[in-house]
Amino acid sequence: MRLWSLAPTYLDSKGLGAVWREGLLAQAVLLGRTKGWRRHSQLLRFQVHEEPLKAIGFYLRHIHDEAQSRGYRYDHLKIVAAVADVDAIAVTTGQLLYELRILKERLKKRSPNKFQDLLKRERREACPTPHPLFTVIDGTVEPWEKSYWRRQNTSGAVL
Repeated sequence: MRLWSLAPTYLDSKGLGAVWREGLLAQAVLLGRTKGWRRHSQLLRFQVHEEPLKAIGFYLRHIHDEAQSRGYRYDHLKIVAAVADVDAIAVTTGQLLYELRILKERLKKRSPNKFQDLLKRERREACPTPHPLFTVIDGTVEPWEKSYWRRQNTSGAVL
């Protein structure tokens, strides 16, 4: 499961579809509708939010909006709490840069055109743009991040 901190505009069609499905799974976990995934590290920041369902609803709403802008048909009725506003969640600059490295590696393999667009965008931005749910603070990669990518690339080198 990967609930990207990056703005959905960074994602290719496969990434956008995956984050939609994974966001809906996260919503099901927060609703107590599934026994699996309850302890997944990607859910922690939603679980500790004052209003977890509104936070994931806001997150999904922006994924849905990006999909709509690309002409995709995601069912907005699947979002339990599609709120227009919710308290932001802090995300570190290190986490955003870390996720950008992961995304670049994925796009390089499956979506070369989107990868090239991402490289151009990266040259223009000092720090990646976060999903609207998040507000950026200084810091390193989040401590809950346990993925394969972190273990493989502890040097901080750009993939």
